[in-house]
Amino acid sequence: MPQNLKQLTALRFFAAVWVVGYHYWPHLGLARPAVLEKGYLGVELFFVLSGFILSHVYLQAFGEKQQSYPSFLWARLARIYPVHIAVLGGLVLLMLAAAVLGLDIGDHVAMWRSLPAQVTLTQAWGLSPDGGWNHPSWSISAEWFAYLTFPVFAWAAWRLRDRPRLAVGLALALVVGLYEIYGGLTGESLTRATITWGALRIVPCFAYGCAIYLLWRSGVFKQRAASIACAGAAAAAVVALTHFGAPDWATTATFGLLIASLAGMASNGSRLLTSKTWVYLGEVSFALYMVCIPWELVFGGLVNRGLHLDPDKLPLAAWLVLCAGALPVAMAAHHLVERPAREIMRRYGVPFSRGGRAAAAA
Repeated sequence: MPQNLKQLTALRFFAAVWVVGYHYWPHLGLARPAVLEKGYLGVELFFVLSGFILSHVYLQAFGEKQQSYPSFLWARLARIYPVHIAVLGGLVLLMLAAAVLGLDIGDHVAMWRSLPAQVTLTQAWGLSPDGGWNHPSWSISAEWFAYLTFPVFAWAAWRLRDRPRLAVGLALALVVGLYEIYGGLTGESLTRATITWGALRIVPCFAYGCAIYLLWRSGVFKQRAASIACAGAAAAAVVALTHFGAPDWATTATFGLLIASLAGMASNGSRLLTSKTWVYLGEVSFALYMVCIPWELVFGGLVNRGLHLDPDKLPLAAWLVLCAGALPVAMAAHHLVERPAREIMRRYGVPFSRGGRAAAAA
C-alpha cells in the first residue's frame, strides 16, 4: 500500500475550514477579511490535492495496466456519493416539511428541475443551470468528472514520470493559460465557475496535482528541515498572496509547493500535523464541507424563528455557535453515513463485475 501521508490528511481540514469561513463570515454583517474573501480557493486546494493523492495511490497501477477501471470508479464513488446523497435526501425532506408547515426556507434551494443532475453527480457539467440544493456539491460533481477521466491524466503523468520538472512546467502553463483564456472569454475568473463550468475548473488543478506528485516522487525533498521550511514558506505565501489580491492562478500554483513540502515532511519522518486529532479532523473534513451549507440553512431558520434574529446580522455569540456547531454535525455525518456506507460499498464491490469485491477494497 502507498505511504500514508498524514500531513496531507490534516491539510484537508484547513482547506475545509477556509471554505466554511468564506461562507459563514458574512453572517456577522461585516465585510470579509482579504484572506477569507479568497476562501473559495479552498476548493482549488482540494482539487490539486486530489490529483496528487490519486496519483500517489493509483498512478503506477494505471501505468502498468494493472488497475481495473470499474473498481477504481466504484472505490471513488464510495468515497464521495454516500454523504452527497444523504445530504441531498435530507434537504428534499426538509423542503417538503417546510412546505407542509408553511415555513419559508428560501427559494434558492429547492430547484426541482436540477434534481436529476444532482442525483447523477452531473450538476457541474452544464446540465443543471438552476443550481440549488447543496451548493458545495458542485465540486463533488467536478471531482466525479476527474475520476471518470483519470485514465487520461494517468496516461500523461506516466509518460512524464521521469521528467517531473517538465510535467510541473506544462501543468503550470495549463493553469495560467486556462485561467487567462477563460477570463478573457467570459470576463469572469475560472475559480468562480461552479454549476456551468465546474467540470472545467478542476482540470488544470487536477493535472497540476498529478505533476506535483511526480516532483515529490523524484525525491526533491531529501531533508526534513528543508521540507518543514518550505511548507512554512508556502503557507505564508498563500496568506500573503490572498491578502494582497494576487491573481488566483498564483495562489493555486503555490498550493503545489505546499502539498509537495508537506508530503516531503511525511516521507522524511516529520511528526508535525500527524497527531490523532489532526488526522481525525482531516478525515471528517469532507463531511464538514458537505454539511456546512445545510447546517447554515437550518441554523439560520432556527435563530430567525426561535430567537427572532436576522441570520445575516448575527450577534457574535450566535455566530460562534453557528461555526462551532458545524463540526459535530460533520462528525455525525462521517460516522453515521460516510464511513459505514463506504465500507459496505467496498465490501460488496462493483455490481455485476467479477472480482469486484476484492478490487474495490484495494
